[in-house]
Amino acid sequence: MSNLMKKLLIVDDSKDIRELIIATLDPTEYKVLEAADAMRAIAIATVEKPDFVIMDVMLQGSINGIEATKTIKSNPLTRNCKVIILTGTNEKWVQKDALQAGAECYFVKPFSPLDLLQRVEDIALGGAVA
Repeated sequence: MSNLMKKLLIVDDSKDIRELIIATLDPTEYKVLEAADAMRAIAIATVEKPDFVIMDVMLQGSINGIEATKTIKSNPLTRNCKVIILTGTNEKWVQKDALQAGAECYFVKPFSPLDLLQRVEDIALGGAVA
């Protein structure tokens, strides 16, 4: 793994969504980690300290993606992870909660994998987020 390779954790209970995101990524630029639930995502993030986390909101298990984002962003070991929320809901309160939890941006499914990848690249370069 080169020093320039970025670690990306994809958190979604849909294997199809995880595979769609992975298929869009350049395998020479990203080391991809996967989790199907929030607790696993927190555990992986704590050990691996990914550069980016693409986080679904609606997840199986005891906590959702917003709670997982709060946990990741409040932990000194993982607070520098850039979290991108990717979810099926466009409810304004969910978006507000996600951004307050520390997410860098918010994407609604269905989504363009290329747009998502562009947003990851923008964040990597310190660009504007929305």
